[in-house]
Amino acid sequence: MNAIDLEISAFRSERAARAENARMRVALQLGCGIDLDAALAASPAERQRLASALDRRIERERLKGLARHWSYDLNRHIALKRAADRLRARAQPVGREGGIKPPCCPAMP
Repeated sequence: MNAIDLEISAFRSERAARAENARMRVALQLGCGIDLDAALAASPAERQRLASALDRRIERERLKGLARHWSYDLNRHIALKRAADRLRARAQPVGREGGIKPPCCPAMP
């Protein structure tokens, strides 16, 4: 692969990671009233409390799916699950797998 192909793949993976991050933020804000940045900056006890609240919401979403309720949304279910996992993992940077940022992108907070 040449340099342009590497940059293209890095751009695509970064774009996908940002889209996933946006899905998590929207699912948390609209569904739970939780700001992801504030939750990640909170104390460990507060993060654990928020993760437990998310687990309850995930369980309710799962039950909606099992009952084939019209308002069930698989994407919301996935976003809530990933947000809960991210809260427990303590703010992994958004980027490639393993939290490695693409080489062409500026440093992320």
